[in-house]
Amino acid sequence: MHGSRPPRAIAPRALIALLLLTAVAQARTPAPQPPQVLFEDLFTAVQSARIYPDQKTFADAVPDSAPADILAAYRAARPGSPTALARFVATHFTLPVQLPAEPAPAARAALAAHIDELWQVLTRRTSTAPRWSSLLPLPAPYVVPGGRFREIYYWDSYFTMLGLAASGRPDLVSDMVRDFAYLIDEYGHVPNGTRTYYLSRSQPPFFFEMLTLLGDEGAPAEFAHYLPQLRREYAFWMEGAETLHPGEARRRAVALPDGAILNRYWDDRDTPRDEAYAQDRELAQASGRSPAQLYRDIRAAAESGWDFSSRWFADGRQLRTIDTTEILPIDLNSLLFGLENAIRAGCEQRAERDCAGQFARRAAARRAAIDRYLWDESAGAYLDYRWTRSARVPRLSAATLYPLFLGASSGEQARRVARAVSRDLLKPGGVIATPIETGEQWDAPNGWAPLEWIAVLGLEHYGERQLAATIACRWLLLVRHAYARSGKLVEKYDVIDRELAGRGGEYPLQDGFGWTNGVTRALIARYPAAVAATACPAAQDPTP
Repeated sequence: MHGSRPPRAIAPRALIALLLLTAVAQARTPAPQPPQVLFEDLFTAVQSARIYPDQKTFADAVPDSAPADILAAYRAARPGSPTALARFVATHFTLPVQLPAEPAPAARAALAAHIDELWQVLTRRTSTAPRWSSLLPLPAPYVVPGGRFREIYYWDSYFTMLGLAASGRPDLVSDMVRDFAYLIDEYGHVPNGTRTYYLSRSQPPFFFEMLTLLGDEGAPAEFAHYLPQLRREYAFWMEGAETLHPGEARRRAVALPDGAILNRYWDDRDTPRDEAYAQDRELAQASGRSPAQLYRDIRAAAESGWDFSSRWFADGRQLRTIDTTEILPIDLNSLLFGLENAIRAGCEQRAERDCAGQFARRAAARRAAIDRYLWDESAGAYLDYRWTRSARVPRLSAATLYPLFLGASSGEQARRVARAVSRDLLKPGGVIATPIETGEQWDAPNGWAPLEWIAVLGLEHYGERQLAATIACRWLLLVRHAYARSGKLVEKYDVIDRELAGRGGEYPLQDGFGWTNGVTRALIARYPAAVAATACPAAQDPTP
């Protein structure tokens, strides 16, 4: 279909259905099975016994022989204690080795120079993967986040690539775009990360934004070049949308009462996550809920990248009330608005007028639906929408800035969002994920590099330059302060108290760290005067 124009006689709704179905049909490689499917009761036994402190360890282990042979040996031996089980695993698997994420220089290098050196430390090449392992191979080199995250991750990588571009590494930017295009061609979508156990879900769709970091020809030319992959990714997110009736949902698409289509996070499996198997089972047992539904909502939150946050909790406080699949998120729908516009621009570049017109209308319809369902006039901010209850989630988060980042906001809406952010989300170290403290990592007191970038760029787009500069300065000062103290860049930061580390979540604080390196390096290039600042200007009221 690529490069050709659909017949004009096809009705608009049918045309979109044809585009989506064709894209899906072109990318249907049978997915390799995750470890819990391959190793059945052995996997359950190992993870349930918590032999390894991190459940990701066994999920990433490399089998030394065929799964069927290992299973037969396990069922014959029946190791009856955790110690015997650990010996069995050591005999039949090679466990992953966690390499140091960064050098520890005797004398601290300047922050920008240190980040520039880290790219090579975090670069991996896996053009082939060990047989029967959970790792998915990639054709080109790529940068990993670091720590326990030994593979490439989807939305992390966009923010990492910002720093690569600022560091003068267009080679790695191009390599990583090539890798993501390969994943879309091979599997029909970009998985959460390059492990078999991540294939049932994606992450926030930033591929089209990655294309804007390429070359000198400009974004429209790159959108045209990668138009097949953009269409296929869109088909993944919209699969089933063309046949929905108002009030119905299928996979990631939801039809609202007025016929508008918005999207949610989803995972195609409803079992415990391989990489957090014991935690998920224990939560299901304690929750009193249907295990399958809880697992689906947990996995959907993992697709969001915000795993976990009060954004997804029915009571706003407890993980056991998670209901991610009932929520239409601000960030996802803003990104899909951006993807629709990228496809429109690519089609215009290739003179595919029908396609360009269709996606222009789809983007306009999504923007109107964002205004109707996600904009809250009384809050002066964008809020997530719980479609099963026909009500917005009355809790502000940093996701409110996504419509500004993607250009889906009006000037007045942007001004009101800026005021809400300045009042409720701006802290001494930058923007906080949410103002609610739950013990989860995507809540107070943590701030995250991608949220700072979304905030800074979104506010800049709408002329809120003072607030954008304040956020950038506070973040750079925070990261620089922590680096001077520890010699590390880490996954998340406490933006309320600069002396405390980021905390909460399912695993210890990780260092490395891809997206912190990337956003920090890009902000250094964008705000050079802030690099040596000892204090940031006092925040001023946003534009009245």
